[in-house]
Amino acid sequence: MLYQTNNPHGGDIYGGEVLLDFSANTNPLGTPEGVIQAIRASLDRIDRYPDPYCRRLVRAISQFEGVGPERILCGNGAAELIYSFCEAAGIRRGVELAPTFSEYALGLTRNGGTMERYTLTRESEFQLDGAFLHFLERVRPDAVFLCNPNNPTGKTISRPLLEEILTVCGEHSIRLFVDECFADLSDREETLKDLLEENPHLFILKAFTKSYGMAGVRLGYCLCADEDLLTRMAHTVQPWNVSILAQAAGTAALEEGEFLRKTRALIQTERGWLGRQLEDLGFWVCPSEANYLLFRGPETLHRDLKKRKITIRNCDNYYGLGPGWYRTAVRRREENEQLIQAIREVLGKE
Repeated sequence: MLYQTNNPHGGDIYGGEVLLDFSANTNPLGTPEGVIQAIRASLDRIDRYPDPYCRRLVRAISQFEGVGPERILCGNGAAELIYSFCEAAGIRRGVELAPTFSEYALGLTRNGGTMERYTLTRESEFQLDGAFLHFLERVRPDAVFLCNPNNPTGKTISRPLLEEILTVCGEHSIRLFVDECFADLSDREETLKDLLEENPHLFILKAFTKSYGMAGVRLGYCLCADEDLLTRMAHTVQPWNVSILAQAAGTAALEEGEFLRKTRALIQTERGWLGRQLEDLGFWVCPSEANYLLFRGPETLHRDLKKRKITIRNCDNYYGLGPGWYRTAVRRREENEQLIQAIREVLGKE
């Protein structure tokens, strides 16, 4: 748990009454009933240790992703795998985008490394382009951390550019860490998993957290053809880091294909509606392909909404952003309407 440390993330609804949480980008449809039933069915086994090899879950992931089981390592949430990767790979100098998810830098600095940043701009709508390749040629770090689609911008890196980055990394012995935790809820899944075998320097991170509404279960996994790295990563954590409940939930979740299709359709519709509403209120909204929106608004907006028991993600602690930047999840219409209504009240437009 955290102890006398600020929580840099959204989703903290426990310090006061929250009626609507838009600060965490989980599935707007919640958790599939099949997952809930799988957790209930496994309750009579919680007196036992979990499978330290996650055998059944790994087989399910292997079939779902189309990669060999020896390429898969499961963890207690995606965050554990980030920290484990940084430790096991011995990364001393990394590169990430700005803005992006904070745990890459936190995982790196905890293990004595340093992070350099490639800053994206509002003028380019925070879209990564080919100039990043020249940056990598000049800096030549030990590892590159990319979030695809990126958090908090919702921008997806195209497959051609990803392949170019992968090639440059291979030429200079740079590990490429690609976080695809939001890929299943995005408009297009620009994954590199089909290139794993010939690129052992490629590392792909996935999680059940967002796609299947399982944030409280804590379950993630990674895909990599470097078996020595996966072995070292496994040695950085305890043998029973994935609980019986999490293994059962994950196995069941991978059978929820129709649930994901419904979710993606809902997100596309609601993201468009919510984005237009925010723009009509005078905010700049970053075009997104994910289940969240980055926008610019008044610097006190998050505090004013919290008084109304609604939370959005204040992004002033993201490198490359600052006060007045916010990320909101895309949720169901009735919830999105309540958010817009509350913002209108804050702005005095009601």
